[in-house]
Amino acid sequence: MSSSDQVRARIEEIIGSDRVVLFMKGTPRQPQCGFSAATVSILDSVLPSYTTFNVLEDQTVREGIKAFSDWPTIPQLYIDKEFMGGCDIVKQMFNTGELHDVLGLAQPDKTPPEIHISAAAAEMIKGVLENNPGAQVHLSIDGRWQHNFQLGAAEGHEVVAESNGIQVLMDLVTAPRARGLRLDVEESFQGKQLQVENPNAPPPVKELSAPELKQKLDAGEALYLIDVRDTDERAKADIPGSIMLDESSMRQIESLPKDTALVFMCHVGQRSAQAAEHFRVHGYTNVHNLSGGIEAWSQQVDASVPRY
Repeated sequence: MSSSDQVRARIEEIIGSDRVVLFMKGTPRQPQCGFSAATVSILDSVLPSYTTFNVLEDQTVREGIKAFSDWPTIPQLYIDKEFMGGCDIVKQMFNTGELHDVLGLAQPDKTPPEIHISAAAAEMIKGVLENNPGAQVHLSIDGRWQHNFQLGAAEGHEVVAESNGIQVLMDLVTAPRARGLRLDVEESFQGKQLQVENPNAPPPVKELSAPELKQKLDAGEALYLIDVRDTDERAKADIPGSIMLDESSMRQIESLPKDTALVFMCHVGQRSAQAAEHFRVHGYTNVHNLSGGIEAWSQQVDASVPRY
């Protein structure tokens, strides 16, 4: 078997491993490009699970899948071994309901969300629209709960919400995330700008000092202390009761109620902050990051824990 045949056979094996397979850059937890992140956000909104393949970890598959699909870019989505398309096509399929049909799902709810735009915000938006004839206000809310407003023409598939004489167009991913959204105006050093309040967005990750964590542990508070370091680092220094973040613990965490207290830790607090943010944007509402990591624990709580 030639090398090209071997690559093709491997790609076919990956595609056949699950009903829905996404070739992407990065992982669903840490997408490495905006197009992959957008596609993951769509799939997460309709499917409890699916298979992904990180092409950044295998250059052969990365180039091979482009030839296999006759499609020049990543991500690429396959359903039932059939190539669906890239990010833009997946977005279009989602917004038209075609993706739901292919997956055998009920059509999405297109009920416009109730939003609240203050008089001051409406006046500001009207002024912008007057300077851009024919344009309409579009809102997108991504999987990280970042709100992006743009001006542009309607494409026809949008859900239209209205408040105080202002229409806001949004796609089907954004619409349920925008329920109860409030827009007002706030003063800043740059002048007046829109202020967004979204009751659906999970609260931000809370920083927890080492002494505060010690107090919680001593009091017997119910929490999960999750270590994102690898086994080699954990062998150098550890906090009793912590669990390593791996596939098994990921499944355990995903089965927990969304208000479970989660405390993430690493060496100095940077990697754990990224992990904590991942779980926050996936709806967990009681997420903490150990400030300074196990280094701070060694310095501020237990000097017997080795520093490295």
